[in-house]
Amino acid sequence: MINSDLVERLAALPNLKGIPREELKWLVEHGKLEGYESGTVIAPKGKPIDKLWVILSGHVASQVDRGAGPRKVTEWRGGDVTGMLPYSRMTGPPGDNYLEEKTEFLAIHKDLFPEMINRCPVFTAHTVHNMLDRARRFNASDLQDEKMISLGKLAAGLAHEINNPASATVRSAKYLLASLAEADVASRSLGAAGFSDDLVDSIEQIRSACLVQPISNILSPLQQADREDEIAEWLDRHRVDQAYAESLAATTITIDMLDKLANMTSVDTVAIALRWLAAGCATHSLAVEIEQAATRISELVAAVKRFTYMDNLAAPELVNVESGIRDTIRVLAAKAKSKSATITLDVEADLPRVYATGSELNQVWMNLIDNALDAIPETGCIEISVRKELDKVVVSVADDGLGIPPDVIPKIFDPFFTTKPPGQGTGLGLEITRRLVRMYHGDITVQSQPGQTVFRVSLRGEKPDSPN
Repeated sequence: MINSDLVERLAALPNLKGIPREELKWLVEHGKLEGYESGTVIAPKGKPIDKLWVILSGHVASQVDRGAGPRKVTEWRGGDVTGMLPYSRMTGPPGDNYLEEKTEFLAIHKDLFPEMINRCPVFTAHTVHNMLDRARRFNASDLQDEKMISLGKLAAGLAHEINNPASATVRSAKYLLASLAEADVASRSLGAAGFSDDLVDSIEQIRSACLVQPISNILSPLQQADREDEIAEWLDRHRVDQAYAESLAATTITIDMLDKLANMTSVDTVAIALRWLAAGCATHSLAVEIEQAATRISELVAAVKRFTYMDNLAAPELVNVESGIRDTIRVLAAKAKSKSATITLDVEADLPRVYATGSELNQVWMNLIDNALDAIPETGCIEISVRKELDKVVVSVADDGLGIPPDVIPKIFDPFFTTKPPGQGTGLGLEITRRLVRMYHGDITVQSQPGQTVFRVSLRGEKPDSPN
């Protein structure tokens, strides 16, 4: 006998109002009423699900942990349909499905699906729409989580890269304050000395040499130390403070210039002039160091802004592939340095741009290059080439790692499949990479043997007129 009260409960659910009463009766006749308390995990991560659930009352949520901590990605309430759905290829959920409050279901076992499809076509179509909506929500969640993980890698690499120039800026600024005070005192002493015009001209010539930054014949640390020793000896012979040697040695000042100055005036006057020169040289050198460090920070920030397309709308546009790859290499520079890795980029001239969302395309390059860095040994090599082939732009990322075993290659793009140790990979990077590439009418393939693995991405070089 059919439970008419249960049929009425189903008919009253907002999401099922369009389902014919005869189909609702079939569901009640063949289903099983189930109830669980709040906190119950009704579908653990990865465990097979063999039932379709029509939620009569309550609240079901799905929580997924893809390496960045557990996060609620979707939820269902009274009238929603979840669990195993007809035509779905899902075997188990990507996370735990649990109850946030006491919940009642009408459960239909999957063995009844063939009959249900024939007897309940409207309800079956309703479940197919639910399945597509669920897939879209989980796909969007997968992509968002992968973006967050990549953002964490980006932040870690950026922090490492910025630390050195930032520390140099702080250190040089502190020394600059002390140097300015010394330069002020030295300037007053120089002004009080009453030098002749010829001597002032000679001092100015040496100062000009002080301000010239050597751009060639850069000295090794040993050569620089020898130069400092040579100038210190000269200062000692002329009874001038040897502390000035370091500042003077960092310039293009020569011993001949110093001899010329010494021959023009007394020992005391030379000491006053060299104190002023050393203070000026040190101040200028520190200002140059601050400028270089600040420029490096500015370049890194600009690279990150380009990489993330933070100043652009998140919409497809014509994108420069070479620029995106170069910015990706910059943001992964810290990781490459940590492995003493070599990354080469060979780009064919006059490449067409590709139609894509720039930040998502950079996500592709981030995943491929980051995986290659994980795969290579210390001092390994990654070779990236970008070529035009007919109407496509083809990017190849090759590494000299151990390679991918032949039995693994067919599964390499499967969701949640990873060859990395536990906790180091979500198994979503390459799956999302393929999804993004195909979103823009492209393709990705992989070939591997010991010592060489090549991922090959091909993208159309113009805006598609219509979906494939």
